[in-house]
Amino acid sequence: MAFTFDKALGISQPALLARSQRSEILAANLANADTPNYKARDIDFQAMLKGEIEVREGMSMSTTHRGHIEAKEPDDSHLLYRVPQQPAIDGNTVDAADEQVRFSQNSVMYMTSLRFLGDKFSGLKTALRGE
Repeated sequence: MAFTFDKALGISQPALLARSQRSEILAANLANADTPNYKARDIDFQAMLKGEIEVREGMSMSTTHRGHIEAKEPDDSHLLYRVPQQPAIDGNTVDAADEQVRFSQNSVMYMTSLRFLGDKFSGLKTALRGE
């Protein structure tokens, strides 16, 4: 059986990437908190991870006949608009306090994902040394 880093690291790498992308989206929301008609966006982290797991396990959609149309998702298909609890008069849907909480929670989860990835590399180094 061949060794690959993708198999050894599991879902940690895509999780870290998804957390990083979510941080960028939440930061953009915070930066545009006073921009008229700006719509707050977010990603469904669980759905992104589920999609990554399906791809890794070979459960993604595929064509079985040459007449089938290949399913392609738009690049921003994982982006969702947030429904505001109290929309602003100027059409902006960013709630700065809520965005700050989401950004802080995502930062903690990013650091946790980074720690898991670091622990996996430490385990691989230990295994390679034969300790």
